[in-house]
Amino acid sequence: MIVNITSKQMEITPAIREHVEDRLAKLEKWQTDLINPHIVLSKESKEFVADATINTPNGTLVASAKHDDMYTAINDLIAKLERQLNKVQHKSEARRAATSVKDFTPAAEE
Repeated sequence: MIVNITSKQMEITPAIREHVEDRLAKLEKWQTDLINPHIVLSKESKEFVADATINTPNGTLVASAKHDDMYTAINDLIAKLERQLNKVQHKSEARRAATSVKDFTPAAEE
């Protein structure tokens, strides 16, 4: 998977690049095509900010995380993306369950 990593007001070290790629590889377990993942790492005053935009066949995932430590910000970002992927994957299952409950009509009591 080719990951586009850019930075603002800081330099991306090979260690940070490797950490981002390793953490993004964790998202592949959802068996969804991650199309053109774009990660933006920046530093705002004393905090590091990690933003991500990833296209999937089911929609676009967008997340952002801030922390005093860059690695923790990246980990928080990936956790948010995982929650979004989980929600997208199980959305169709939830819709099927909702329609079956809607069709249920209780028996009239006399």
